[in-house]
Amino acid sequence: MFDTVAMSRLTVAAPVDRMEEVLRACTKAGCVHVESYSNFEDGVQVGQAIASDEANNVSALLAKVRAAVSAFNPVNADGPVPLARIKELLAGDFPEKLQHGLDLLDQQRDAESELSVLDEQLKLLERLAPLNMDLELLTGTGRVEVFVSETKKSSKARGIFGPLASKVEMATAPGIVAVACLPGQSAEVQMALGELGGKAVQIPDMNGTPSEAIKTISARRSEVLSSMHAASENAHRWANDNARNMLAIHEYLSKEDQVFTAPTQMAVTGQAFALDAWVPSSKEGFIRSALKNIASHVEVEAFVNDHHHHDGHEEHHEPSPPVALENNPVSRPFELMVDLVGRPTYGSFDPTALMMFTFPMIYGLILGDFGYGLVILLLGMWLGTKPFAADPVVKNGITILKWMGIWCIIWGLLFAEGFGFVWDESWSPLAPLYEFTKGATDGHLPTFITGTLGMSHTYIPFHRATGALQDYVLLSVYLGVFHLMLGFIIGFINVAKAHGLVAAFFEKGSWIIILTGGFVHIYGFLTGDHAVFAPTTPGLAVLIGIVCLIIGLAVFEKFGWAGGLIMGPIETFGLLANTLSYLRVMGVGVAGVKIAEVSIVMGWDMMTATGAGVLEIIFGAVLFLLIQAFALALGLLSPSIHAARLHFVEWMGKFYDGSGRVFTPLGGRTLHTEGQS
Repeated sequence: MFDTVAMSRLTVAAPVDRMEEVLRACTKAGCVHVESYSNFEDGVQVGQAIASDEANNVSALLAKVRAAVSAFNPVNADGPVPLARIKELLAGDFPEKLQHGLDLLDQQRDAESELSVLDEQLKLLERLAPLNMDLELLTGTGRVEVFVSETKKSSKARGIFGPLASKVEMATAPGIVAVACLPGQSAEVQMALGELGGKAVQIPDMNGTPSEAIKTISARRSEVLSSMHAASENAHRWANDNARNMLAIHEYLSKEDQVFTAPTQMAVTGQAFALDAWVPSSKEGFIRSALKNIASHVEVEAFVNDHHHHDGHEEHHEPSPPVALENNPVSRPFELMVDLVGRPTYGSFDPTALMMFTFPMIYGLILGDFGYGLVILLLGMWLGTKPFAADPVVKNGITILKWMGIWCIIWGLLFAEGFGFVWDESWSPLAPLYEFTKGATDGHLPTFITGTLGMSHTYIPFHRATGALQDYVLLSVYLGVFHLMLGFIIGFINVAKAHGLVAAFFEKGSWIIILTGGFVHIYGFLTGDHAVFAPTTPGLAVLIGIVCLIIGLAVFEKFGWAGGLIMGPIETFGLLANTLSYLRVMGVGVAGVKIAEVSIVMGWDMMTATGAGVLEIIFGAVLFLLIQAFALALGLLSPSIHAARLHFVEWMGKFYDGSGRVFTPLGGRTLHTEGQS
């Protein structure tokens, strides 16, 4: 669960005439990640794509299917299609149906293009309409040149033209000027139009007046618009009828195309080829069995990470394997969040399962309103019924949204907050429950909480914005210390696995010492045991940790002694900033509470006030609902951003390296096809 999938190196060799058979076996296995061949040697070359009639047909049809998928964005809400059905469709009339769908799309696009041209012509004719002159007269001849310009100074045209106006024919209308002149006068006319700030108007090749042309084009535009709407409706109807089959065939053809193009990643000689790949170690027996009868040589060797430091240098004997994550169905959706910062390096810690707990928990701790949490949960359930929810990425996102809603409900019940109201008051149906929780603790929680942690609020509900505000601050800081410590411990394990315990101690253990010593020292200061700069044992531990950090930066992280001496103390203050960054949990949480309270003060109280009139009730209800909607929208956005930052920056920065390569087996992942791995 917390480790990446163990990988083994697969080497396959076989005669060239067995290439396609081997590739099909690997594709069917669905677990072979091919490495591109790059060690060029005499007599050994990179292979070429398989050239055959079948390959050409697959490539041509795949190009059309990809075009259709890109244009129509189909959604498959009915599940995968059996492989036999796909082959039946390809052997039947699907290619003709596909061409019909693309033709409908072309009709729609042609109509849209023509509509755009007609609209431009209408705009042009509307500019010329005030002149009320035949368009033939505005085009000029070999003996006469005609200039038509748009200008805001058309009323001043004759004054600017001066004596030239008597030598030319001029027609003016508001916003436009037309001038006919002899070729020898064209330069003077253009200069005069320039003084007017005129913009040349292109005359369309049409007959009659602009008004008559407008009627003709408007009629044509109506025909084209009707044709476009019909083509659009037919195209969308075709897309809806064929969406499932289209996606399944696209997936099938993509796999087939990978088989035909995979030789470009392999080493090939005149008689044989070699395939270099990675497979999950757990699939070793399966892949051996699949290839033993068709390949001359099959070797599977488990990868051993021996990149430990030796005399200050790293030894890299072979490239790192691609990374596959192995999580249970409950935590798997949170791989979406992990991949936002890159796939973890091979052999390092996979934080997916932890993020399944910590991310929605921190989100809920910030928003902390069970009313909003219920709305978010219902929103996730509603989105899950939509066709687009069949997409794996969307489905994972919706699952994360549901978890956020659930944790928001949990914290909201602990805080007694729902839609901004406090639910432990006498009017609330939940008041007896909270009275019971207060009585059950007799006003006192265990000494560890009230004394050791200094959290004096001794019962549930936890009024974080009023009586328990100080405890909310402390809870945010304790959360930060715990979360960061967890990150450093994971980082210690990662470095120990990759480079040994000594490197782990100086690179991550130093931070654990600093965080522990600093927390205990500040805790002692806050409880009054000593002054802030007193020479305490935890304070001494911080200094020791800084010395270890300097050594780690200088020796193991290659900063050099000068860099280590400079960066060590600076990064120590960075740790303080990281810890205090968790106060955003309190800050954003209290701000959200106050925004929700505004809806009550400004809207609800007006609506429910004694003697409120109809106008007050309506206005109060509208104001209440609008502010509640704003608070909910802000509650979806702001806490999620801050919770993500606390994970991606503060926490994962302590242990996570997102430079791993994603495991992409030959043929990819099957979503829409049954019977094809």
